[in-house]
Amino acid sequence: MCDTMVTLSDHGVLFAKNSDRDPNEAQVVEFHAGGQHPSGQVRVTHAEVPQVPRTYDVLISRPWWMWGAEIGANEHGVVIGNEAVFTRRAGRRDGVLLGMDLLRLALERARDRHEAVEVIVGLLEEHGQGGSCSHEHPRFTYDNSFIVADAEGAVVLETAGRHHATEEVRRARSISNGLTIPDFAKHHADPVRGRVAQCAARRSRTQASAEGAAGPLDLMAAMRDHGGPEVPRYSPVNGALAAPCAHAGGVVTSTQSTASWVAAPGEGRHWVTATSAPCTSIFKPLAVGPVPTAEAPPASADPIRNVSDPRFLWWRHEQIHRRWLRDEGDFAAARATRGDLERSWVQPGVDVGQAWIDAGDWEQSALAAVTRTDASGADRRPSWVRRLWRTWNQQAGVEA
Repeated sequence: MCDTMVTLSDHGVLFAKNSDRDPNEAQVVEFHAGGQHPSGQVRVTHAEVPQVPRTYDVLISRPWWMWGAEIGANEHGVVIGNEAVFTRRAGRRDGVLLGMDLLRLALERARDRHEAVEVIVGLLEEHGQGGSCSHEHPRFTYDNSFIVADAEGAVVLETAGRHHATEEVRRARSISNGLTIPDFAKHHADPVRGRVAQCAARRSRTQASAEGAAGPLDLMAAMRDHGGPEVPRYSPVNGALAAPCAHAGGVVTSTQSTASWVAAPGEGRHWVTATSAPCTSIFKPLAVGPVPTAEAPPASADPIRNVSDPRFLWWRHEQIHRRWLRDEGDFAAARATRGDLERSWVQPGVDVGQAWIDAGDWEQSALAAVTRTDASGADRRPSWVRRLWRTWNQQAGVEA
């Protein structure tokens, strides 16, 4: 479950996305250089598709176990976010590509938003979409919608199997886990699963945020929205999924925001958390190019997985995130410091390398704050949420 939004402001196109996935599904932000390719196949998550002669540089946020990406950008200023959508054909497999594979393939092959849409539609019509969309729940499948943006504008692309519909964004637009293009939704939407996913509630908030956003900081705030107070509000059915900053804790569905991204495509500027829970994370500046060493994969044969590993930024931040969930306590001080840093990082001429060093220092201070609070032993969450998180922590080997 996710939220993606875009606004065409007087200062240019602005894009933002929260990626909501399983609690232990780590993501990694990584750069992949483009280049020339001989004829042949490219291996994606569950299949192979024909390679193209030329691919472009891409920066992506990728769930650890899949080839594709939840969010990404390329050297030409194309930015894409995808959403799971629940259609009447959900569960019926008619193809091999994940929505995340389609997103990355489009970034590697397209020079603008319209070409990216053509790439996705062409692959969809030829190969279809299907295959497991979750490592933790292998039978879980869904269709996909996308916001595809560049420096000049944005397009909403919604799919159901091999069918699709598009809509050019006029001013501001958001998508969540339900189809939103009226005629297409009328024929293909699954309203029951949409209600469980709370997509209408979240979209109403992100649409308002997109319409009112004047700069990157506004979209960062929108990604942290809990629907009211700072502390998440939980439902036994779907946890804290009724607001854009989602937190796991539901019996029927338990997903949470595991990565967040804000972009100004016309300026080639991006701000990524590279960690879960934007409310506990800091948005760091980045460009399409090599990622600073704080997030670059360690020089090791072992990749990031769904088990705690302090060599990776995503898992290091879980010590903050999972402690803060128990009791927000002293995190207010870390939040204020974070705001000062982010305000400085949206200014022109930022030293990206130094920003990531400063972000690492901030992570250390935030961890110290929540660790001090931890000593009280308080946990303000509902009992069922505490039980679920004990299980997820044990599965990942996290002490929190």
